[in-house]
Amino acid sequence: MILTVAHVTTYRYDRPVRGAVQSIRIFPSSCEGQRVIDWEVAVEGGLRGGGFTDGAGDQVEGWSIRGPVTEVAVRVAGTVETTDTAGVLRGHREALPPDAWLRPTPPIRPDAALADLARGAVAGAADPLDRAHRLAGAVAEAIAYRPGTTHAHTTAAESLAQGEGVCQDHAQALIACAHAIGQPARYVSGYLFATADGTPHEAAHAWAELWVEGLGWVGFDPANACCPDARYIRLASGHDARDAAPIRGIALGMADETLDVSVAVQAGQQ
Repeated sequence: MILTVAHVTTYRYDRPVRGAVQSIRIFPSSCEGQRVIDWEVAVEGGLRGGGFTDGAGDQVEGWSIRGPVTEVAVRVAGTVETTDTAGVLRGHREALPPDAWLRPTPPIRPDAALADLARGAVAGAADPLDRAHRLAGAVAEAIAYRPGTTHAHTTAAESLAQGEGVCQDHAQALIACAHAIGQPARYVSGYLFATADGTPHEAAHAWAELWVEGLGWVGFDPANACCPDARYIRLASGHDARDAAPIRGIALGMADETLDVSVAVQAGQQ
């Protein structure tokens, strides 16, 4: 598929701030299954700093904004050609070993309920890939997709107890379940063109990757009960949602901040 992305993230402050510093990871991963045709990231009024590739193989770029400012807009526009790899991440160069992704950060720390869900899901399964699929299926069944019922700081344990959430909650719960049985897993940020039934998905998306012996990293999207295919664009990974956030930064000054995000993913012509 040929997918075009228009993504604008706008930070607004109720009083001028002296400036801002941002770390941006909104660049398509270099791997099999996706080829960047064109991609541009710009921060209005910002100064582009240095860039590097981190240990997870993700591209990072720094930006600084001089104030006083009351609004900062990050604009992303690009086109990516994607192919279906059945969720298997191939050709992605990274330096971190799989076990590095077993670190339990607070949002993904498994509690007794998550551990029970994981152990029940994989009972009797010997094949590593089958175990991963069972974990994803168990999370999809245990947490109904309902936007607006959780928030950015909801943990995996809280979303399972509540029984509902969004893609962030599904991804973090799946990671927690994998960790509960000793399987490396990580959070992935990206874009999704459409849900499984073809409904347009006009928001940034997230899923999880689990380390499967013999295959490597394999993506699972419990929110849509599938593995990432040609409708997905992979951006960056992290231990949890905050760690994998496309934009992280700090404003210099005392002000209340509001955030507005607009994302449109469309299919172009081959």
